[in-house]
Amino acid sequence: MNVVIEGRRRSLGSFEVERVLPHPLHRMVGPFIFFDHLGPVTLPRGLTRDADVRPHPHIGLATVTYLFEGEIMHRDSTAIEQAIRPHEVNWMTAGRGITHSERFERARREGGPIHALQAWVALPDEAEETEPVFAHHEGADLPQQRSEGVTLRVLAGEAFGLRAKVHTLSPLFYVHASVARGAAVPMAAGYAEHGVYLVSGVLEGEGHRIEPGQMLLSGAQQPLLRAQADSVVMLLGGDPVGPRFIEWNFVASSQERIEQAKADWRAGRMKLPDADNREFIPLPADPVPGANPLS
Repeated sequence: MNVVIEGRRRSLGSFEVERVLPHPLHRMVGPFIFFDHLGPVTLPRGLTRDADVRPHPHIGLATVTYLFEGEIMHRDSTAIEQAIRPHEVNWMTAGRGITHSERFERARREGGPIHALQAWVALPDEAEETEPVFAHHEGADLPQQRSEGVTLRVLAGEAFGLRAKVHTLSPLFYVHASVARGAAVPMAAGYAEHGVYLVSGVLEGEGHRIEPGQMLLSGAQQPLLRAQADSVVMLLGGDPVGPRFIEWNFVASSQERIEQAKADWRAGRMKLPDADNREFIPLPADPVPGANPLS
């Protein structure tokens, strides 16, 4: 299986994202079920609060937010308040249920760029109802490896003999790779499914040309790709966790669990963040996967 999928532009009001997963042709890569690329875009000083992501819920997944530029303020119902900055890993396990907000407070004060990725990882069956938890890891904590023409930073899981500190609940890998022109894109061994997402640059190999905003999907047998220009690449994948339902911000192994989450949110049974509880995003009349920006 070697398939190239294209991100689709989604308007978030003040800016747009490339939404790569879920895709009509391929919904998941290993346990990764959602992948958004925001920016790069420059946000103006005095940005309205309408651009923020108000408190909203999740179940059955973990979110991982990774920034190249800018800052996002995260607040959640486990009492975490954390500024998310470039090259840090912020992993939020929703489990049985969590709510959080993401706000562009620094840009509102000062203006400036924002360039970010957010992925959702579906939790395995036995962990879907785990306790919610948020983990923040500074850039210096992320294991790195350098070889000729390639720099790797492992954000989550295990790859290339390196293991990230973030606690994950199924076999997976998520890696930020900087690949110099002419160098080969490294591939993580030992996993059933692989994705190569191109942030910038150009990749070619085995009949494929990958442009920014595209993701190459493959199975255990991975194609050889080389950078035709200095490139920033995200490597992701792992072992499948089984079929998943996804609706709005909810992921579950059964539609019944999603219906329960919708009813709980509609009825106000999910706790809002203590530090951000004056507003929230109502359940849409016709929820669709990933209807909210970032998460």
